[in-house]
Amino acid sequence: MTSLRSAITSSLPSIRAAVSRSKREVVRRELENCHLVAGIWCHGLTVKQLQAIRGALPETTKLVVAKNTIVEKAIEGTKWEPLKPCIKGMNAWLFVHSDEIPPALKPYRNFQKEWKLVLNDFTGAVFEGRLYGPDDFRALETMPTRMESYAYLLGCLQTPAISLVSTLQSPEWDAEKPEGEGEAAPATAASTGAD
Repeated sequence: MTSLRSAITSSLPSIRAAVSRSKREVVRRELENCHLVAGIWCHGLTVKQLQAIRGALPETTKLVVAKNTIVEKAIEGTKWEPLKPCIKGMNAWLFVHSDEIPPALKPYRNFQKEWKLVLNDFTGAVFEGRLYGPDDFRALETMPTRMESYAYLLGCLQTPAISLVSTLQSPEWDAEKPEGEGEAAPATAASTGAD
């Protein structure tokens, strides 16, 4: 009996190492082409609640539950390293693979309000190399989407051109021009240089 028990316990570390290695690879794979990584305090959340959150997320966003040591090793030496202060306690990790940040964060906020989970808030996030703490999430949640940014930029580019065209086409502009301005003067023999 002792030999069987020792054989089982001696094989466990290699199984654990394989599981943690595969989980670290999952986290590293999620970090590739990622725009934002956010930690969510998931203490007390049930598996059913986590599945409900996953189901509400956009296709470009993934929720992964992983040990803090695995996440810490996966982000080591990457642009996600500023996330280290958030790697405490029980976290689930939100990986956003799109530059549409507010739509990726909104499903969790809705879930949080619906289930009245005041304590289960974001622990922090890294976006464009900057660490956002729990108090800074308002900036991430209210930032414009790509389409809103394009519309704003287009409006900024169009407005001066529209103003100029409408000014040039206004009847007042034509009335203010001195007579003869804008009209081609008839060519004379003296002006053409012909003798």
